[in-house]
Amino acid sequence: MSADGQHASVTFDRVSVDDVSRHFGRRRAVSRVTFTVARGQILGLLGPNGAGKSTLLAMLGTLLRPTSGSIRFGTRDVTTGDVALRALIGVLGHDLFLYPELTARENLSFFAALYGIADADGASRRALEQAGLIDRADDLVSSFSRGMRQRVALERALIHQPRLVLLDEPFTGLDDASTAALVARLKGLREDAAIVVLATHDLDLADGLLDEAVFLRDGRMVHSVARPDALRSTYRRVMTRSPMPSGAEGA
Repeated sequence: MSADGQHASVTFDRVSVDDVSRHFGRRRAVSRVTFTVARGQILGLLGPNGAGKSTLLAMLGTLLRPTSGSIRFGTRDVTTGDVALRALIGVLGHDLFLYPELTARENLSFFAALYGIADADGASRRALEQAGLIDRADDLVSSFSRGMRQRVALERALIHQPRLVLLDEPFTGLDDASTAALVARLKGLREDAAIVVLATHDLDLADGLLDEAVFLRDGRMVHSVARPDALRSTYRRVMTRSPMPSGAEGA
């Protein structure tokens, strides 16, 4: 099935996480987290290492099933291995999933073809233009800086025009120019009505970018704030609170 055909089979305008927990044996990686994010919004999952951010992203990406609670894409419950939903998700994690022995153009054409995009070469060219790397299209990815590889990997995650974009610590290792390019790309995704969920502990870089901030500690949701400003001071203030009761909404 083509990417366009897969998109036509599923539709949703929001993603809802309802009282979700995920346990690994006796360890509770995520405990009773609730939030909703709609198209045209960027939601930040904020917290220290071990707060449960990556586990939540894995569940949103249908890679893990919640131990309890539910995740819904519109009215559709998430299940692991749901091919139709996965066709609408783009993921950028710690592993960039690029082939260093291939050029930037070859990498992007390969992933475009995997998604069933008819004009894979054209999609690759547009992605490279979006990344500002069209002049490096035929250079090996192994020759790229960390920031350049990150930009190619982001376009790899977006080449099929996903409705849900999941980003795990995307600012790690980026210089100022690459950070500015990433922020501009995320704002463009919001303008294009994508749903973006961003996990980060880089509060200064996320400041002013988020439509909603969900603060996590030890797998539990401490607070949520709509359109937060002065993110670092807000983080310090809310992280001293007790976790929110299940179903409660932040101020």
